[in-house]
Amino acid sequence: MLETAELGHKIDKRAFQQAEPKLREALVNAQYDLLAGKRKAVVVLLSGVASGGRGETAKQLSEWMDPRHLRVQAFGSRTPEELAHPLPWRYWHVLPARGRISIFMNAWYAEALQARVSGRLDDAALDAALHAIREYERMLAHENVLLLKFWIHLSKAAQKQRLAEIDGDKARSWRVTDGDWNRARRYAKSHDLWEHTLRETSIGEAPWYVVEGVDERYRDLTVGGIVLDALNRANTPPSAAQRKIESASKPVAMTPAVMDNVKLIRDLDLSQKIDDKAYERELERLQGRLARLVRRKRFAKHSLVLVFEGTDAAGKGGAIRRVVGALDPRQYEVVPVASPSDEELAHPYLWRFWRQVPELGGITVFDRSWYGRVLVERVEGYCSEADWLRAYGEINAFEKELVHAGAVVCKFWLQISKAEQLARFRAREKISFKRFKITDDDWRNRKRWPAYERAVADMVERSSTELAPWTLVEAEDKRFARIKILRTIVRRLGKALGE
Repeated sequence: MLETAELGHKIDKRAFQQAEPKLREALVNAQYDLLAGKRKAVVVLLSGVASGGRGETAKQLSEWMDPRHLRVQAFGSRTPEELAHPLPWRYWHVLPARGRISIFMNAWYAEALQARVSGRLDDAALDAALHAIREYERMLAHENVLLLKFWIHLSKAAQKQRLAEIDGDKARSWRVTDGDWNRARRYAKSHDLWEHTLRETSIGEAPWYVVEGVDERYRDLTVGGIVLDALNRANTPPSAAQRKIESASKPVAMTPAVMDNVKLIRDLDLSQKIDDKAYERELERLQGRLARLVRRKRFAKHSLVLVFEGTDAAGKGGAIRRVVGALDPRQYEVVPVASPSDEELAHPYLWRFWRQVPELGGITVFDRSWYGRVLVERVEGYCSEADWLRAYGEINAFEKELVHAGAVVCKFWLQISKAEQLARFRAREKISFKRFKITDDDWRNRKRWPAYERAVADMVERSSTELAPWTLVEAEDKRFARIKILRTIVRRLGKALGE
């Protein structure tokens, strides 16, 4: 793959001067069409050999297009804030919205390659990291992010010559560092690693474009032309025939036997109760235990992510209040999840949750969560079957990232019977300060009880992992549910802290 970029392509000054104005005009027009149509977000990822001209290409693209609607993201050493979050967090929260363009300098590839060269990753760990990158990029593609990946390449001799020329120019010598020369000396060893990385991560949804970097005019025109073609395709609505082909090519639902198995939910023993004295005693004990755990020094290397899902009126709010009642308000945040805003709809569906993950030492409580994709969006038809089916894998990958970054992820599904739900709905309508809790949507969801049962059973089967298991909570008795939830949090957090 890389050898094809060592052929000595050149464009003379006159040809460049003839081509540049036309390309510039076309790029600006395509950029404004993208902004108006908001069909895609665009990420131009520039990576490659040191001193190949990534920075110059980013600068040229910024000059050719309107910089007000284009952002260049450079990723250097991680800040303390970034070190306190999962590895992909620094990329998650800067993704452009649909209609916008961002240029990412190196991004996740530089980190993976540097970690392998330094020995922090072995071959197996690198391949695992590349697999995670592939899946992340596929998810972005499915979520209307157009990812254009460019590897700017130089031969060993060309790189050495480029470094020497820059280093010998007093006006530009500051651009060459000892690190650049060290990387140049490792060129031969790094070449196979680059080839392996490009081969493993050049996928249909996000292929690599390898561009020779010796001649800057050739490099910039080539990158600009590819970006223009991609923008024009992104701005063109698919025809009816194309939509039919795309729909037919989407993954077919892999439907195991559990897809129709709702016994998981229906067999819960909802008669379980706890008496008043035992409840008060256990509540105080467990709240105290939780408070002590999150004050421990070891917790500074962890975070706590609590996910509350459940049947309407199952008591999520009351359970959350008992949990946070044990915590310092400065240490936690409760995130109530409602319908996505326009800004959130312009990003991948996980984006609004990526931004809310706690840093090390922090606690985030999600009242409803990313599981809306496989519950309400599935049942109400807000997304396609292909979308919610692939969401299981994307959610599991997200939660894996959280756990690997030190998070303890506790997920609770609160279940009540249909008769108990009806009683609680009617009670809420009669109490003035609880009327806000009952809406037309609640009554409408109730009519789809069987569909939600199937969706919940599928969700638990497909996303209850060893790293982030589901806890099914019998919530007919609210006090019993609160104690079970607190016990689960204390047990799992205590285990993570070595107790």
